[in-house]
Amino acid sequence: MTVSSVEDLRALIREVPDFPKPGILFYDITTLLRDPAAFHEVIDRMADAVKDERIETVVGMESRGFIFAAPLADRLGAGFVPVRKLGKLPAETIEVEYDLEYGTATLEIHRDAISAGQRVLIVDDLLATGGTVLGTIELVRRLGGEIAALSFMVELTALGGRARLGEFAIHTLLAY
Repeated sequence: MTVSSVEDLRALIREVPDFPKPGILFYDITTLLRDPAAFHEVIDRMADAVKDERIETVVGMESRGFIFAAPLADRLGAGFVPVRKLGKLPAETIEVEYDLEYGTATLEIHRDAISAGQRVLIVDDLLATGGTVLGTIELVRRLGGEIAALSFMVELTALGGRARLGEFAIHTLLAY
C-alpha cells in the first residue's frame, strides 16, 4: 500500500471492540507497524513536526512509547532515554507514582539519564488521560531537563489528556 496521507495511516489501524473490556473500542496499532512504508511515514511525520525544536534527548515510556521514541531519536540525531516500570532499570533511579483509571503505577528513570538544561522530547504511542505523560514530565523536570514538546501517534480526544498538558507543545498524527 502506498502511504501518502494521515487517512492512509488511519486505515491501517485495526479497531477491536470490547477490548480489554466490554464497551471499550481498542485502536490496535500493530497492523500499521507491520507495514514498513506506513511505519516509516509515521516516524517521518513525527520527526518533521519537531524538527525545529533542537531536541537533544527523546524520552519514551514503556512499552509502546519505545517503538516510536527510539527511531525518532535516531531520525532527529538525538539520544534515547527509556522511562520504565518500577524495578526494570539496573542503575540508580528516581521514581514517580501516578494515577491510573483504577489505582496507581510507578515509573522510573536513571538518575543520570538527562542533564540540566537538556532539550527533551517526550514520546508515547497514545495520549489518553495524560497520566503517564504527566508522571514522565515530573521525572524529566526533577532531572533538570527542559521539555521542548510532547509527541504521540494517536490522541483519544474524549479522554481529555490534552487539557491536562496545556503548557506544552503537543504533536499528534491521528485523533479519535
